[in-house]
Amino acid sequence: MAVTPTYPGVYIQEIPSGVRTITGVATSIAAFAGWAPRGPTDRAQLVLSWQDFERNFGTDSRSLLSYAVYHFFANGGSQAYIIRLVDPDADAASVDINAKLRVTAKNPGEWANSYAISTRLNPFDSNRFTLNVVQVQNNTEVPVEVFTNLSMSPTDARFAAKLISTQSALVNVEILNNANTPPANTPTPSPTLGSGTPGTLGDILEPDTNDFETALLPVNGVDGLFQLDRVDLFNLLCVPGESKPAVIASLQKFCRDRRAFLIADAGPADTLTTLQNGPNSAMTGNDAINAALYFPWVVAPDAFQGGIERAFPPSGFIAGIYARTDSQRGVWKAPAGTEASISGATSVALNLTDNENGVLNPNAVNVLRNFPVYGNVVWGARTLQGNDQRGSEWKYIPVRRLALFIEESLYRGTQWVVFEPNDEPLWAQIRLNLGAFMQDLFRQGAFQGKTPRDAYFVKCDKETTTQNDINRGIVNIVVGFAPLKPAEFVIISIQQMAGQIQT
Repeated sequence: MAVTPTYPGVYIQEIPSGVRTITGVATSIAAFAGWAPRGPTDRAQLVLSWQDFERNFGTDSRSLLSYAVYHFFANGGSQAYIIRLVDPDADAASVDINAKLRVTAKNPGEWANSYAISTRLNPFDSNRFTLNVVQVQNNTEVPVEVFTNLSMSPTDARFAAKLISTQSALVNVEILNNANTPPANTPTPSPTLGSGTPGTLGDILEPDTNDFETALLPVNGVDGLFQLDRVDLFNLLCVPGESKPAVIASLQKFCRDRRAFLIADAGPADTLTTLQNGPNSAMTGNDAINAALYFPWVVAPDAFQGGIERAFPPSGFIAGIYARTDSQRGVWKAPAGTEASISGATSVALNLTDNENGVLNPNAVNVLRNFPVYGNVVWGARTLQGNDQRGSEWKYIPVRRLALFIEESLYRGTQWVVFEPNDEPLWAQIRLNLGAFMQDLFRQGAFQGKTPRDAYFVKCDKETTTQNDINRGIVNIVVGFAPLKPAEFVIISIQQMAGQIQT
């Protein structure tokens, strides 16, 4: 804004530089969906470690989700959102206290049956009380949550129903019979949540079943995977063990609509014979550019059953390797090769030869291999549109994921443009800021080319935005880049030199 001079002297004004730094988004925030014995069912829960998952969702040898998350963190993952799917018949435990309070578990499951509720009147104020949530262990009550100085009055700042339901991680509370006086002291041992209405698991939801898939992608478009619409960002999606082609196709579209990438598992019964002509055609449509398929399953010690070896779906391992590769090398590096070792694996369910690998690789099936020196590694980096006959520009995983990274970063980094005057000064700022972002990627080695001109371009001017566009309130920005393609085939030519001939 121009300074208005009113007196003789020197005036100083600060002029904006027009620089608006674009920060690259995270690339390996994973989302996992599946059955677990406990945990929230009404939202996608962020977990930052295996211990965090175990604390919120528990562990169960019947849960492929639990194993997949364990493998994710063991292989380099750091952030994951968890979607817990449950049978619609599963019940949350609840118990009534003195016909005045109903305490109900936050989510369904048998876990709540081992928790009890203890209430104690305040000896100095008969209108207030304390409520304890305790866990019963070997006939001993271990306090887990304590809420003191509670009131039964809705107008009180410490109204029991509102305060506990808001702050507790385990239970909700409601007032019964319009009670306005605190409940009496509960007896010892305290009444368990399950002594009223026991918590139940319902049926165990197994992947590749109708009940599982209905919970995963419900028609209401709100629950299941659609809970991810309420999180800020996720990049990778894993549904451990799910392999039905029609469901994989739906998951591909779900990911493409949200600029995310699906890591799909081959079926446990898949073999070289079933995959030699490539994945089912339902899995290779237009949305297949946002997905990759891995085969075979991975053999590893069962961490929940004494280390007995068994086969697990590869998606959890692979998601962790994606995260590790992104952190160490960048999203433009293929998550495959001798560096892409599968931590925690003892072998793969099917050891393939080079020739067998050569049958699957051109058909867009990424193979997991076991080599004598390098151990168990990922030995493929193609999307589900990576079949050689398609000639897709999104044949390779790192190329597609780099594009998704740039799209999301620029989408978030250009929000300031909205409602700015649509003319050359704005276009110049756009070129400056987007160019700085692309130049930074070029310097990190994300693109082909010796010079920036060879590697990328940013165009925003009167050629991309015509007067008709301006009249319609549109500014058009064109960004291009030369992606790095993985060195999938290394060919070494060897020639024998003839001895020098005296002439």
